[in-house]
Order: sequence, then structure tokens, then C-alpha cells
Amino acid sequence: MAKPFHFPLQRVLDYREQLEDRAKLSLARAQAAHEEQQKRVSEMESLLERHVRTGLKKDADANEMWLWRQYKQALEEDIATARASLAELALKLQKCRLDAVNKSKDRKLLEKLKEQQAARHDNEEQRREEKENDEMAALRFRREDF
Repeated sequence: MAKPFHFPLQRVLDYREQLEDRAKLSLARAQAAHEEQQKRVSEMESLLERHVRTGLKKDADANEMWLWRQYKQALEEDIATARASLAELALKLQKCRLDAVNKSKDRKLLEKLKEQQAARHDNEEQRREEKENDEMAALRFRREDF
């Protein structure tokens, strides 16, 4: 009867799988935040473009001109802030991506070790069983001679 394979580092492998899952979740969140911020930047840019395209009325007075410029300036500042935030999110996304890749490599390394040890265990068990069968056959053959 072959004894089942037991991987001594199974708990470490389980822990690394958990770390990889957390890294994937973190990557997904970072990706979603980056896409959301990209959408905000695009919306603000289109809003500014629409504001500039419509421009001022020909009969605008000084107050309307001042309001138009202030709104344009506020939009430009908001866009600059949003782009800075987008750059930070892109950096965070890249870090999360690298972390997820590293965690995946760590897990795969242990899985490969587990597969190799399982294959070695199976080969050893098969050799042991073959040896036992050969010994039994040899003992039976000797008994029949007498």
C-alpha cells in the first residue's frame, strides 16, 4: 500500500497563495482607481474644451469676462491637480503590478518544488513496490524448488 504524498511546505504554499490573491486584489483596486481618475481627467478636459469653444458672447461685459476667465482658470487648475493624482495612481498601479508578479513567481516556485517532490515520491513508492513484488516472487520461486 503506497503511502500518500505529504508536502512539508504546504502551509508556506497556502500562505503564498493568499499573498498572491491579496496582491491581485490590490492590483484590481489600483487599476479601477486609475481608470476612474483617467475618466475624470478626460471629462474635465472636455469640459474645458467646450468652455473655450463656446467662448464669450460679443456683448459680454467686464463681469462676464471675469467669470469666464475665472471658470477657465479653475478648470485648468483642477485638471492639473487631477493629472498629478493620475500620475500618482499610475505609479501605485505599477508597484501593485510588480508586487503581483513577484508574488505569483514565489507561489509558482513552491508549486514546482511540490510537483518535483511528488514525482520523486511517486517514483520511490513505485520502486519500493516493485522491489517488494520482486522479493515475493523470488521467495515463491525458491519454495517451489524444494
